[in-house]
Amino acid sequence: MTRYFHISVRFGLAVFVIGFGPWTQTVFSQNVSKTGTTAADFLQIGVGPRAMAQGSAFVASVDDVSALYWNAAGLASLSGSEVLFSHSEWLADINFDYVGFGFDLGEAGTIGLSLTLLSVPEMEVRTEVRQSGTGERFDAADMALGVTFARKITDRFSVGVTAKYISQRIWHSTATGFAMDLGTQFRTDFLGGLTIGATITNFGSNMKLSGRDVRTFVDPDPTALGNNNRVPANFELDSFNLPLNFQFGLTSRPLDSRMHQLTVSIDFLHPSSNRESINLGMEYGFQRHVYFRGGYHSLFLTDSEGGFSAGLGIHQTLFNGSTVKLDYAYRAGGRLKGIHIIGLALSF
Repeated sequence: MTRYFHISVRFGLAVFVIGFGPWTQTVFSQNVSKTGTTAADFLQIGVGPRAMAQGSAFVASVDDVSALYWNAAGLASLSGSEVLFSHSEWLADINFDYVGFGFDLGEAGTIGLSLTLLSVPEMEVRTEVRQSGTGERFDAADMALGVTFARKITDRFSVGVTAKYISQRIWHSTATGFAMDLGTQFRTDFLGGLTIGATITNFGSNMKLSGRDVRTFVDPDPTALGNNNRVPANFELDSFNLPLNFQFGLTSRPLDSRMHQLTVSIDFLHPSSNRESINLGMEYGFQRHVYFRGGYHSLFLTDSEGGFSAGLGIHQTLFNGSTVKLDYAYRAGGRLKGIHIIGLALSF
């Protein structure tokens, strides 16, 4: 009599099975990421050309109004008020726009408002029966509206929190949800004023599509003749988690004089919808007027596209003390086309 047995070992999402028998031995493993399993993936698209040009390594170094997205604690470094407009044509002709406003309340803290919009151009409605089109057209759009409060606890340590309302729509179906972002920044005196930043983003409710498009008509008994084959029914759709992300960053300023400024940053990402990765970034400034930036995002991430990014910025102080910031970034897309991002900010 021949006997067989197997050993199964589970480690995270990986499963290893070894089977033993006469002349046989089988070993296989499976390691599956959770890519594409969350709702509102547009929340993972970074905002602002300054951060995107630095490979999205911005959690510890952010000190402008784009902190409304990257790390709410960074908004506490804002002096006065600032408004930012950013636009990019994302992949597949998708438009991605962002508007952020921050206002310094002095010792009380800093508040901010942000609006993120993603829109898909209209397309023809096609079915398996009418593949050339039904004559109807549909589109899709996503939106996130955020309110942020940040405050310096000490001259080195700051905290921030953002509350967000999230909406997704495709044709006649919508989904809504709420989320919160929490962030901290701590500045030290060593290694060029090393700053440590950490943030948890998109901690909130699940989202589930509902609306006219999930309604249909069915035949309750296709085997019977003469019954009503147009009984109204609704598809039961699943709900999905938001793309929760924990990001930890370090930034150093080894050069910070009136003539030259250099910032080097590294971020470590632990998202719920993908594997861990690292972002790297650098910014060089000349006379605090012209800035050259470069970076690499999604380092060590399996099957990632692109990675390299670069950009520049020009900051001009006006006669009334206000500052105009014009920034541009390019992000490589690998086998997909590259992405161009422009931004205009006004500090006053």
